[in-house]
Amino acid sequence: MTADGSFDAVVFAGGGCRCFWQLGFWSVAAPALQLRPRMVSAVSAGCAMACAALLDRCQLTLDHFMAATARNPKNVYPWNLLRTARAPTGALHSALQSVSPTPRVFPHHAMYREAILAVVDAAGLERLRSGPELRMVLARPPAGLGPHLSLLLGLGCYVVERRTGDPVHTQLARRLGFGAEAVSGRRCRSPEELADLVLASSCTPPFTPVLRWDGRTVLDGSLAHSAPVCALDHPGRTLILLSRHYGTAPRPDSSRVYLAPSSPVPVSKWDYTSPQLLQQTYDLGRRDAEAFVAVQ
Repeated sequence: MTADGSFDAVVFAGGGCRCFWQLGFWSVAAPALQLRPRMVSAVSAGCAMACAALLDRCQLTLDHFMAATARNPKNVYPWNLLRTARAPTGALHSALQSVSPTPRVFPHHAMYREAILAVVDAAGLERLRSGPELRMVLARPPAGLGPHLSLLLGLGCYVVERRTGDPVHTQLARRLGFGAEAVSGRRCRSPEELADLVLASSCTPPFTPVLRWDGRTVLDGSLAHSAPVCALDHPGRTLILLSRHYGTAPRPDSSRVYLAPSSPVPVSKWDYTSPQLLQQTYDLGRRDAEAFVAVQ
């Protein structure tokens, strides 16, 4: 920490709905410790949480997504495959889409985007652009490998490293050709463009469509860097907020403090149906923050 007890930089790791732990943690720790980082890096769902945290809209974000998941009974709607297969084509299809878009098998992409836009309005975007620089990490697939095969390869690398290597700062996927790109949120000129960037960092087919950024295919940035300290320039004292409970969490050193949930997170990564588990995850973050603040 710096002389006044704050951190120079904060990292928000990915983890889907598990990242609501980060938001609960921030809601307690930020005012108690007067957290005012000059730089923030984030990846995947950590990007959305970083936006909400920097805007001091933690409770708003939780409330919105709890309401959205309460209205969504299932994480997959397989019968929509039949509706898509029978959908008309050509000009008629284009006309119908403008009135009623073809429903997707997975509701995640639409719900995720709606949540981002509910939290980050035009005024919020201006606050983000004028505040600490927020860098969001995207993964680029290996050359010559399609997005779906790349995703399988990347997930395989992640599983291997969780068991045999460093589960926080993964390297295997990059060694096999995955690229990483950090994009500043200050580049975004509208809330919609910011939503595109957050979703690009979270791109995980089939839960999301295959997405592109700057005309090139992207995948979930966690495949390249699950806790992207590397996206920060000379970060100084850094707080790294993880989203998974580890039996042995990384130990803090002179420049980094790693914080992870103190017990397994109640909600799973892609569960968009369980508002009560979101609340429990958020509350776990608050309790962990209270314990952390007490020893500072």
